[in-house]
Amino acid sequence: MTKNNKLHFIITGGTIDSYYDGTKDTAITNEHSVVPKFVKILKLYEDCKFTEVCMKDSRDLNGTDRKNILETVKNSDSKRIIITHGTYTLPDTARYLQAQLKDHGKVIIFVCSMIPLEGFTPTDAGFNMGYAVAKSQELSEGIYVCMNGKLFVPDEIVKTLSEGRFGSIYTK
Repeated sequence: MTKNNKLHFIITGGTIDSYYDGTKDTAITNEHSVVPKFVKILKLYEDCKFTEVCMKDSRDLNGTDRKNILETVKNSDSKRIIITHGTYTLPDTARYLQAQLKDHGKVIIFVCSMIPLEGFTPTDAGFNMGYAVAKSQELSEGIYVCMNGKLFVPDEIVKTLSEGRFGSIYTK
């Protein structure tokens, strides 16, 4: 287990940080993240830091947003980082970071959900967040995605909308 007990949450929006708008019949990203409030309820042993890079549907993320995520990761003094992200372009951002970061000495985990963290029961968001926190304690340096109780690496991950989860290009 890592000795650095700091856990840095880098927040970018996505469904995990959204609410349902019945007038638009879709999920809308919150103005500000609900993740800090949720994590506080968990009473983690880690010292947690939260940085809101942006609050967007991941389909609206652009090159500048990805560069800002990258710079936030580079400038973080934490060895354990969890990035909340939307499902649609999470694989793109994970692969971008993998290509840009070499010998970073950090465990970087992307986490997302198909159902918002607040306002829905049941939701996969809390489980996915908890799984990411737990895995961050045992993984070696690298970039990962935690979703539905499974760990993926950026090169293999693919969203399977019909199943409501991610999968690997290497398995059925």
